[in-house]
Amino acid sequence: MREHALSIPAPERWGEGIVSIPQGGELAVEARLESVHEGILVSGTVDATYEGECGRCLREISQPVEVEFQELFEYPGEEAADYEVQDDHVDLETLIRDATVLSLPFQPVCQPDCPGLDPVTGEPMTQSAGERPEPVDPRWAGLQEFAEQFGSEPTGADSRKEES
Repeated sequence: MREHALSIPAPERWGEGIVSIPQGGELAVEARLESVHEGILVSGTVDATYEGECGRCLREISQPVEVEFQELFEYPGEEAADYEVQDDHVDLETLIRDATVLSLPFQPVCQPDCPGLDPVTGEPMTQSAGERPEPVDPRWAGLQEFAEQFGSEPTGADSRKEES
């Protein structure tokens, strides 16, 4: 059994969605290689940082990702294997790339409660909050005019806004 801890740059951009591991981004790899009857069992973790855009508000994000992997590299034989030992060596690049790319979020967000973009202005909602009042539902417009005329707030419309 052998254990290795490596810090290597990503050889190319890993990922095709709105987030990816950039080329040259640091990959912290901890791997444990064990000799077993069928081949070499490789297990370990990869720590990296993905970069891209929030899926809701389109802000730039950069967040860590930790990936665990385990795979058997079989000795060459009659049957084809996904991963094989080649000249007493194992090539971990494909294994690490596949595990890392599959662990990237499909719809990443900058924060769990990101409100997204304002449908009217196209600006992030967190920046435009408080700048302009929320538009009145046209079904309540008549009641709002009545309330403004007699100096009271329509309770039905406001209570529904606070609940949502």
